[in-house]
Amino acid sequence: MLLVDSEEAVAVAAQPGDASKRQDRDKWLPWQHLKQRKGDGWDKPPDSSDTDCHLMVQCMESWFLADRDTLKDFFAQGFKEARLPAAANSPEAIAKQTVYDSLASATHECKTKAQYGKGEHSFKLLALISSTKVTAMSPWALRFVEQLKARMGL
Repeated sequence: MLLVDSEEAVAVAAQPGDASKRQDRDKWLPWQHLKQRKGDGWDKPPDSSDTDCHLMVQCMESWFLADRDTLKDFFAQGFKEARLPAAANSPEAIAKQTVYDSLASATHECKTKAQYGKGEHSFKLLALISSTKVTAMSPWALRFVEQLKARMGL
């Protein structure tokens, strides 16, 4: 299984069915997105399927926005949640640069940790965030977890 950033919003054509109702995820076409996205142009490897490929939409940090409690606990004193995009926004709809900029702004005045940095904080946060909160907010994350559990026989 491959899990990569989509780098931008995934086109509706790559999400057949009703994505807003979180249906037909097994019919989504991540390889089509990766082929058509300027800067990628990836070909689907032989003998692979679209259920072998998964997208973090639009970047890994988008998932962090689904679990603001963990962000607050992790960065602690000085963390400014109000500088993040509105919690009602789908993390998948927030542009990658907006995600990065808002995390930098929200953590700029933190006392216990440095301002958000991908190298310093991303994988620590990824290990801490709630998969339940992320999959509730991100249909692509839900698709990844469903496929992973199916392959593990869970």
